[in-house]
Amino acid sequence: MRILFTAKGESWDALVDPRFGRAEMFIIYDEESDMLTKISNDEAKGKAHGVGLQSAKKVLEAKADVVITGNGAGEKALEILQKSNTKVYVGAGDITLKDAYKAFKEGRLQLQY
Repeated sequence: MRILFTAKGESWDALVDPRFGRAEMFIIYDEESDMLTKISNDEAKGKAHGVGLQSAKKVLEAKADVVITGNGAGEKALEILQKSNTKVYVGAGDITLKDAYKAFKEGRLQLQY
């Protein structure tokens, strides 16, 4: 399974960014290879609109099965993720990626879709 975290850093000890569209970056954890990979989200910094859709596109390009974030995706981005059957889990804002992964595995995060 490929899990995408909205993140404020590049390691397991980094905090989950509570924002989806304007997250500092995305981190993919591939359970099969046990590797973390960074995906930049620098484009979102200067944009006034459309960052959620752009971020949803990045999720699809990364072939993520699951997104873990804090507050969830906006309506339009969530619609795109639903069509691709990508599950979005919320409630992980400002905890470490490691703790968010553990909470996900233990079923303690809320399913947005």
